[in-house]
Amino acid sequence: MKIADKTVVQMHYTLTSDEGKVIDSSEGREPLQYIQGAHMIVVGLEKAMVGHDVGDKFDVKVIPSEGYGEYNEEMTQEVPLDVFQGVDKVVEGMMFYAQTPAGPMPIRVKSVSEKTAVIDANHELAGKNLNFAIEVVSVREATEEELNPGHHCCCGGNGEGDHECECGGHGNKENCDGKGGCGCEHHDEHHNK
Repeated sequence: MKIADKTVVQMHYTLTSDEGKVIDSSEGREPLQYIQGAHMIVVGLEKAMVGHDVGDKFDVKVIPSEGYGEYNEEMTQEVPLDVFQGVDKVVEGMMFYAQTPAGPMPIRVKSVSEKTAVIDANHELAGKNLNFAIEVVSVREATEEELNPGHHCCCGGNGEGDHECECGGHGNKENCDGKGGCGCEHHDEHHNK
């Protein structure tokens, strides 16, 4: 069976930077599972999966506009250190969550000075190409229950019904668990490092 909308796909992947550094991989773990067409993975990768079959191995380069977006300088801000309540020492690279109307948003500390810190709300992979090496492990039709789980949030990102989606309607894994490496937007325990 070929990958098409409403199929459940299992795949192994390795994600690397343009410099060849491994950012994330399913090696040594269960394959990543997602529903094609449900926006559980970045759009560029989802597009590239269409038509592939079990056993296919291929490479995909996802450009920023179809991955985690272009880097936006306006999403950085200098703030006084006292906004980090309950933190003994603020250091570069720390991750925090800011409460927004759309739910928690991950914020990374970009730099720290004596009295202030520059925080960055861009995804850590914003503005970067995502280079995937993919192996399709299985493909099957999705069940009615899988297609209509009743509550579709964070993973699918559309905040249907009366429930406000924590990812603000973007289905971005970064907003789910703060990791954001694999291009996976599904809140899946074996992808939380």
